[in-house]
Amino acid sequence: MPKEVNPQETTRFRAFELWMQAPNPMVTFMKTMDVTNLVRIGRKQQLKFNMLFDYCIGKAAAAIREFYLLPVGDRLLQYDTIAVNTIVKNIKGEVSSCDILYSDDLNTFNQEYLKYTAQVAQSCQDRDLSADSMVIGSSAIIDTEIDGAIGMNSGIFNNPFMIWGRYRRKFFRYYLPVSFQFHHVQMDGAHAGRFLANLQHEISALG
Repeated sequence: MPKEVNPQETTRFRAFELWMQAPNPMVTFMKTMDVTNLVRIGRKQQLKFNMLFDYCIGKAAAAIREFYLLPVGDRLLQYDTIAVNTIVKNIKGEVSSCDILYSDDLNTFNQEYLKYTAQVAQSCQDRDLSADSMVIGSSAIIDTEIDGAIGMNSGIFNNPFMIWGRYRRKFFRYYLPVSFQFHHVQMDGAHAGRFLANLQHEISALG
C-alpha cells in the first residue's frame, strides 16, 4: 500500500509548491526508440513485442526514484512497487485496461502478462493495481504509424503515460516513435530524459 509523505521531506517539495495547483502540470516528451533488438528477440523466442516493450518500460522506471512518488488529489504518495498498464482488445471488440506488476524477471513478467491480458480480454473487466502500485499508463495504437501524441490533462489521472503506434523498418533496423507524458510534481525534465535514455539502454541490452 502507498503511504502519504510530507512533500517538505522529499526532493519534490519545490516542484510540489510550483506545480500542484497549475492548470496544466503535465509535460510531454517525444523520442524515437531503436527497437530492433525487441523485434528480433520477439521473433526468435515467440514473445509479444508489446510485452517486451512494457517490461523494458518497467525496468527503466524502476531505477529512478521519482517514479515511486505520485501526486494524487492534493497529496503526495510514495509507492513500493511499479506496474505497467497495457490496453487489451476484448471479446466485444472494445478495449479494456490491464495493469501488470513489474518484475525484474522477464519470464515472470511474461507469464503475468499473458495470464492477465487473457483474463481481461475474456471478462471485459479492467485490472487495476493503482491502489497498491505506481502505474505507468500506456496506449499502443498498433494499427497505424504515428509521429507523436499529446495525452490529456484530466486533473485526476496524474500517472506517467506512454503512447506509441506501429514500429517502422528502415533498412535493417526497426524504430518506434514514443510519447512520454509526466506530471511535473513527480519529476523534472532531467528525470524524464534519464528514463528515456534508460529505456533505450534496456531495449538494446535485453538478451
